[in-house]
Amino acid sequence: MPTTKKEKIIFGLMMCVGMVLGMTMYNLIVNDLIGVISLQGMLLQFAMGFVIAFLLESFIVGPLAHKVAFSLPFDKSKRLPAILVLSCCMVVGMVLFMSVFGLVSSYAANGLDGSSWLSSYGTITLKNFIFALPLQLLIVGPIVRFAFRKYIQGKPAVQASQAG
Repeated sequence: MPTTKKEKIIFGLMMCVGMVLGMTMYNLIVNDLIGVISLQGMLLQFAMGFVIAFLLESFIVGPLAHKVAFSLPFDKSKRLPAILVLSCCMVVGMVLFMSVFGLVSSYAANGLDGSSWLSSYGTITLKNFIFALPLQLLIVGPIVRFAFRKYIQGKPAVQASQAG
């Protein structure tokens, strides 16, 4: 998909916005926090989650997911398997890291309710993975790839054809 450094950054930003928005809404609903947390609190959670997710995606999870995905034995010349394997690797990595963010946010908001950090992390990670994988594969990933091809990668080709 993205071929230049600039395109990789734009694609990463688009993917992070979609996933963080979806996961923020999911976690607010699952934890019955709609109406409990103010709009400003929700926006702050989104902003913090976005910054952390983008940094993780750019510098840790993204590079590691690419190494793992493209070291696996599958036909890398076919686009769909490459997208699916890379997306799954990204989801696993991001869920593992962002669940720590969720755990810390939850603890900061209301402490742990008698359960251990490890138990809470496991529960949060499982809940997030169950939602994040289909969100990425069925909704955010296809929408971002379509928008990226149409509006980001499509612009130079359209401008070049109009100029000629």
